Amino acid sequence: MNFRHLKYFVATAETGQVRRAATALSISQSSVTGAIRELEAELGTALFQRSARGMEMTDAGREFLASAHEILEKLDEATKLTRRHSAVSGVITLATTYTVIGYFLPYHLDRLAQLHPGLEIRLHELNRESIEEGLLSNRFDIAVLLTSNLTNPDLESETLLRSTRRLWVANNHPFQRRGKASFAEIAREDYIMLTVDEAAHTAMKYWSMTGHQPRVKLRTSSVEAVRSMVANGQGITILSDMVYRPWSLEGKRIGTVPTDLDIPSMDIGLAWRRGLEFNRPLAIMHDYFRQAFASPQAPYSGLRSSGA
Repeated sequence: MNFRHLKYFVATAETGQVRRAATALSISQSSVTGAIRELEAELGTALFQRSARGMEMTDAGREFLASAHEILEKLDEATKLTRRHSAVSGVITLATTYTVIGYFLPYHLDRLAQLHPGLEIRLHELNRESIEEGLLSNRFDIAVLLTSNLTNPDLESETLLRSTRRLWVANNHPFQRRGKASFAEIAREDYIMLTVDEAAHTAMKYWSMTGHQPRVKLRTSSVEAVRSMVANGQGITILSDMVYRPWSLEGKRIGTVPTDLDIPSMDIGLAWRRGLEFNRPLAIMHDYFRQAFASPQAPYSGLRSSGA
């Protein structure tokens, strides 16, 4: 195992496709594929499931991703010791939502601080409606949020990451043993509904297209409560990979299961007032996120899926 294996693995995990990872790394697709196969052979486990939709991480892959991030981050810190600090300075007023600040943003804020120590980022956590209003009234310069929630045509956005949603079940649940579940079967189980960041609204949108309704046992704004309820066999849920962890706070295992129907992804990205001219600090932040994620998606152009 070497740093090349880890770098190629992380790029594939974050982009969800070998092609996009290869583009981001400016290498051939065969190089990425070969590195992942070598890594899986050395670890003795599959890190991805190959499908028509791309490369979907297994439970082992999601666990290994955290370690790979930590190793590469330490290497990055070591190499920065010999680099000059950026001369860019200025203030950015950044708004974000609960899910994004909890599961996505801190790592990138730390990297920005290391790369550009003269850049001051003033952070505000708010709901999506308040962020939209703040961007339009110039109270905030830019936002990092669930772009799949955006509805205002006066805002521009750029999606950086699409996080796949899956069914979460307790370890040894019949769905996990079988390796799949239909929405008709899921509808007969107790369902734990997350409500934060419009997750419940989103869930009902895609449930409405299945011809079934979830049998909601509990509505909660706490992701940890959802995790504990599922791990203890008190219900099941559908949430994104970004908030997934294989263990509850009690140390009980949580598994994921594919469904018979495609579920819209949860999309994370940047948003700003339409027509805004980026100053130097904003341009630096925008360029950082573009370089951190391969092939950013097209600007917002209509109502899409949302929530965790």
